[in-house]
Amino acid sequence: MASKFSGVLQLTDLDDFITPSQECIKPVKVEKTAGEVGKIKIHNDGSYVQVAQTGEEVKLQKAKITLNDCLACSGCITSAEAVLITQQSQDELYRVLEQNRQAQTSQEKLVVISISPQSRTSLAARYNLSSLDTARKLTGFFKQLGAHYVFDTTFTRDFSLLESQREFVQRFQNKDTSAPLPMLASACPGWICYAEKTHGEYVLPYISTTKSPQQIMGSLVKDHFSKQQGKPPDQIYHVTVMPCFDKKLEASREDFYNDVYRTRDVDCVITSGEVEAMLEKEGISLVDVTPADLDTLFSSTPGAELLSHSGGGSGGYLEHIFRYAARELFGQDVQSVNYRTLRNKDFKEVTLEVEGKVVLKFALAYGFRNIQNMVQKIKRGKSPYQFVEVMACPSGCLNGGGQVRIGDKEADKDLLTRAEELYSALPVRTPEDNPAIESLYTEWLSGRSSEKARQMLHTSYHPVEKMTNALAIKW
Repeated sequence: MASKFSGVLQLTDLDDFITPSQECIKPVKVEKTAGEVGKIKIHNDGSYVQVAQTGEEVKLQKAKITLNDCLACSGCITSAEAVLITQQSQDELYRVLEQNRQAQTSQEKLVVISISPQSRTSLAARYNLSSLDTARKLTGFFKQLGAHYVFDTTFTRDFSLLESQREFVQRFQNKDTSAPLPMLASACPGWICYAEKTHGEYVLPYISTTKSPQQIMGSLVKDHFSKQQGKPPDQIYHVTVMPCFDKKLEASREDFYNDVYRTRDVDCVITSGEVEAMLEKEGISLVDVTPADLDTLFSSTPGAELLSHSGGGSGGYLEHIFRYAARELFGQDVQSVNYRTLRNKDFKEVTLEVEGKVVLKFALAYGFRNIQNMVQKIKRGKSPYQFVEVMACPSGCLNGGGQVRIGDKEADKDLLTRAEELYSALPVRTPEDNPAIESLYTEWLSGRSSEKARQMLHTSYHPVEKMTNALAIKW
């Protein structure tokens, strides 16, 4: 199996999730006065000490690695699942909530929680609740803690799907060399992190510029919603609940930082598993939480009904773009998308034939085994596809690394099956049928093709240079 992977991928001994098998090398900070030569000694236990000219030894503390430090390092592919991130945790959320309780009303931050449908479904499966009951109980739980609003990111996935659809058709028609085909989905931060650190300029032009639902929600909350509330962006504390640890890295990108107000679009990301830890800290089961009415301003919920998108638990990018492209480019109304499984269940393709000729060929590639093969074909110019829905986790976002885990392989497998059943049971709606989206294109963005729409709904990617310092290698 190792022969199928690049040297970088061989660093991990896990089955498919890419996390570092080697520890990050944490530098130490040496305080010294001008003219003094600092010497460092390593004890047998691995601790570092600073040796003064007098011979006195002072133990040095390990420096903390911030999210930006992690992103700047290319020593691993996705390190978010192993790095302790103090800025992105339930402890940080508790700190802000406590500050609010002690602050005067004028200094209190507006706390907004945005919950992904995958996280909601994972918690529903864990506590054997329906999706709607789980949504109402999560709303009640966070509001009891001190949150002001709890939203559903299904709403901003409508934006993400619509923008992805239009972007694909533009690429297909324009044949722009700066935006080539195949277009690769951009909603998975683990995949983006891997592409930026491993393949740089070779792959980045192929990736869709459309922001993920999390980051579009960040733009919506810190721009449009903040104006509605009469608060500057830095007076809103925006937390998302996600199925993936890499969403913490995504939220920390400089691309999503407001230099004027010195605030991020998403201030804190907590995972589904961390929500379960919060429930345990509060000494309560989600089953016993008093439910609350759903906030519907930026939600997918008309009244008390939850809605979803067709196409699977990762958002359905392939299906929505395929149907839109078939209609817009070839006048074909595709009622059902028929997948053909190739080498494994996480690699599938879909084709559209017109008059006996294949005019569209899309693929779904989940997990780094399939991603690696796909990338190598693109780099050799031999990819047969025009669009690929790429997700780092096997089985997609419902099986994200931040989802609730019981700790037993079979029990976790049953939990995933239950989550998939709950997710697919929700009624679906196409993003075109959401009237609130059309209103926001006008009211918030001044039109679909405006400069503000580009800024709020699209982003860019940056190759990360390899570290060449031999001292960074851990033997």
